[in-house]
Amino acid sequence: MRLTTKGRYAVTAMLDLALYGDQGPISLADISSRQDISLSYLEQLFAKLRRRELVCSVRGPGGGYRLSRPGDSIFVAEIIDAVDERVDATGCSGHSDCQDGHTCLTHHLWSDLSDQIHHFLSDISLASLVQRRDVQAVSARQRQRRNAEQAIVLTAID
Repeated sequence: MRLTTKGRYAVTAMLDLALYGDQGPISLADISSRQDISLSYLEQLFAKLRRRELVCSVRGPGGGYRLSRPGDSIFVAEIIDAVDERVDATGCSGHSDCQDGHTCLTHHLWSDLSDQIHHFLSDISLASLVQRRDVQAVSARQRQRRNAEQAIVLTAID
C-alpha cells in the first residue's frame, strides 16, 4: 500500500484547520509553519480542497481558510480523494495488468485490501481525530512551541 506525501499532507493540513479553526480563518503560512509543509505545496493542495468544497477561503486582513462544514462530516478518505490520491495496494495501480498484461494471482487480494483501507478511512472524521489524546498532545506541543517563538520575537523587538 502506498499513500503519498500529497495525501498525508492534505489530511495533516485539514486536521490543522480542524484543530485551530476556532480562532478564525487560518492562513496557509500558519499551517506551513506548524506542520512543516511547504507553502507552495499547501497552495496546490488547497486549490483542490477548495474545488471539492472541503474548505472555503476568507479574503482580506485576517483572512485564510476554514473548513466548509463541521469536522464530524468531513472524512479522511474524502480528503485523500479530493487531492487525486488513491490508496492502492496493488502492484499495477488497479489496472489488472500485473502479469504481462493480465491479472496476477494475488491481484484481487490486494484490490480488496485497497477497498478495505478506503472504507476504514471513510469512517474516520476530522472531529474524531481532534478528540484523540495523541492528536491533542501534539497540538499542545505545537501551540507551546509557537508561543515560545513569538516570545523570542517580541523580546528581540524590545
